[in-house]
Amino acid sequence: MAIDINKIKGNPSIISRDVRHFDAQTGNIYEALAIISKRANQINSEFKEIIKEKLEEYRDSNDTLEEIIENPEQANVSVFFEKLPKPSTIAVEEFLENKIYYRYPDSNN
Repeated sequence: MAIDINKIKGNPSIISRDVRHFDAQTGNIYEALAIISKRANQINSEFKEIIKEKLEEYRDSNDTLEEIIENPEQANVSVFFEKLPKPSTIAVEEFLENKIYYRYPDSNN
């Protein structure tokens, strides 16, 4: 499931959750947290790739450390990603809205 960073909504702050809502889908809170954790890792990996691509646009092979720090375009990209909700928050929202597809491996094999 690819992430469109322009469509990410949500409050980046921490929200208290009732854990009984997590086990409603799986029947087990630990399975639900494992699913959410794996999805958060996927989102984080996608964020890393996106930010790497965006920062690569502003990279010059002759840049020194001082020039990189002073580049306002790179700072704007970093600030944009800092304002986004954390991957774990996005994963929890997706899980509670039934937007995460998960399956159990076949135990017959």
